[in-house]
Amino acid sequence: MHIIVVNAGSSSVKFTCFGPTAGSIMATGTVERIGRNGTLLHFKAAGREFIEKQVNIENTAEAVAILSRHLVDPQTGCLNSLEEVHAVGHRVVHGGEKLNQPMVVDAAVKEIIREYFDLAPLHNPPNLEGIEAAEAAFPKAIQVGIFDTAFHNTIPAHAFMYALPLNLYREDKIRRYGFHGISHQNVSRAASEFLGHAPEELNLITCHLGNGCSITAVRGGRSLDTSMGFTPLEGLVMGTRCGDLDPAIALYLMEHKGLTLSQVGDLLNKKSGLLGLSGGKLSDLRDIVDAMEQGDDRARNALDVFCYRIKKYIGAYMAAMGGVDAIVFTAGIGENSPLIREKALSGLRRLGITVDHDRNQARSSKPREISAPDSPVKVLVVPTREEREIAGQVMAVLEAGSSKMRKSLTNAPFIL
Repeated sequence: MHIIVVNAGSSSVKFTCFGPTAGSIMATGTVERIGRNGTLLHFKAAGREFIEKQVNIENTAEAVAILSRHLVDPQTGCLNSLEEVHAVGHRVVHGGEKLNQPMVVDAAVKEIIREYFDLAPLHNPPNLEGIEAAEAAFPKAIQVGIFDTAFHNTIPAHAFMYALPLNLYREDKIRRYGFHGISHQNVSRAASEFLGHAPEELNLITCHLGNGCSITAVRGGRSLDTSMGFTPLEGLVMGTRCGDLDPAIALYLMEHKGLTLSQVGDLLNKKSGLLGLSGGKLSDLRDIVDAMEQGDDRARNALDVFCYRIKKYIGAYMAAMGGVDAIVFTAGIGENSPLIREKALSGLRRLGITVDHDRNQARSSKPREISAPDSPVKVLVVPTREEREIAGQVMAVLEAGSSKMRKSLTNAPFIL
């Protein structure tokens, strides 16, 4: 049995082929800059040479088609036939309240994904395009949707409700949904395994820090609260997103600065965060750190704001759970920046959190502990494996044997 995992974005498609042996990756591929000049294809099958070339591709369907052809190409591929692919797993960003567990994609599921286009306009449309492209490329395979919001379906009402008129929730479903759920679920389970405990025994805080950032309180293997909300704009400071702010600021900008609704949305999502704090020059944390080390005060301030927001959420979630067993860092920044980890956790000794400097500086591609030996709260770095998580949840759906599953698979065991 082979499983393909497809992650279709607005201008890229990521593609992973898992083999019949548990956890084995047979091929990976990406198509970047779809529909633009310089569209690039990367493809690598096990035992074959790495391929990188420019291609003329206009849409997601063409990207999935060319990647699937490379899978069965005698010179580049690893399969004899596309019929060897039993299922395709798709990352879908927004499943709302209706798509709250992994499930086989049929016409009804696709219609619900369309229903949430307004809630995730940059993500759900290309996600659906990826599903329909895979249906064409792998007509005999089962298509399975894995929803980024599903892990956060366990957040209680007192944490997901906003203090707005109740009809806005009842009629428009305005509430906290949370995102990065596939990553938070994966690393919380991996952290529990690393610590030698069942997920049900632990309180964890998982920090997904990349260009997009979110933090989740995980109690007993379930999401209790998370920093992203109705959209991915809320919460931590990010590369270009502002995170938490007084909503009256948007009203002020429209009334006193004459900004349109579209301009305010563009400012908060694309011109704020680290980019805004650095004076509109830098959004990549590595560039921020380099500028700070050269004496740029704006870069230093951007770093201070970024780390303070992480620290504040950690404190809040420790209180919400009544204590925590471990704090987990993951994703590009979380896995690779000792500076951010140390700065975000500095001064928390009274809360039982102490980072060991040497452990924190060491690099590894495996889960590791970076807290001091006497730190009551463990601090871990755990690489996120979203593709493996998706493949594992696809396997769980297949084993359940039906899109109308007999039990929730949101916390299904990680199979691959």
